[in-house]
Amino acid sequence: MIKAIGRILAGALAVAMLTPGSLGARTPAACSAGTIYLTIDTGWGREAERIAEILKRRGIRATLFVAHEPTHRGDRSLDPGWAEFWRARAAEGHVFASHTDRHWYFRGDPAPGLVRFVSYDKKNETRLDQAAMCRELNAPIERLRAAVPDAMVLPLWRAPGGITTPNTLRMAEACGLKHQGWTANGFLGDELNSDTHTNAALRDRAIRSIRDGEVLVMHWGVRSRKDPYANVLEDVLAGLQAKGFCFGQLNAEGRR
Repeated sequence: MIKAIGRILAGALAVAMLTPGSLGARTPAACSAGTIYLTIDTGWGREAERIAEILKRRGIRATLFVAHEPTHRGDRSLDPGWAEFWRARAAEGHVFASHTDRHWYFRGDPAPGLVRFVSYDKKNETRLDQAAMCRELNAPIERLRAAVPDAMVLPLWRAPGGITTPNTLRMAEACGLKHQGWTANGFLGDELNSDTHTNAALRDRAIRSIRDGEVLVMHWGVRSRKDPYANVLEDVLAGLQAKGFCFGQLNAEGRR
């Protein structure tokens, strides 16, 4: 456990040594509208390569929250078949953090030092104590490091759905990890129904409403969305850059 946390903190130190511009620690004069922070959760992975190419083309480095989720390939997102993808993202300068291993949901605190952890379909449930919580949060990082030993990992984590409980937050802090959600206007909506939340509407809302300091969230593709958000992602990013926003990366302290 201590070794795992040590590796996370070491990765955070490496990130801190990057240039200030890459971290968004300073706002260059050209960033007239301020700095915003793109984060990407694992998701279905169907549009992953396309999204990665868009980010590369726009010169945007994001913070990637990884979980061992099922993907459109029939495998899981941190299986060996995805190693090349994650290595490429690390080489491009993206940084990483935990999104839990199983991507189940925290659904209450049954007793001090315990938290209910329930699968999406509600068919499986367990109770995590302190040791089990640390294992759940460290596991995706251990899987990532098996493929990308030099990945830069922040001492942050994100609960699936952004859903936390008091015990969850306390127990994660004891594992050495701070929770990082997203801000009021940072939910890009890529997991919403595309019939009722069209790409055009989501694009216009993002460009109109996002403000300086916002933490944005999206996924490497969402299974249930018929019209993939990737179809409009470049328009969103270009629109925000045209307004004068720069994209930074989170640091070890995260943002609130």
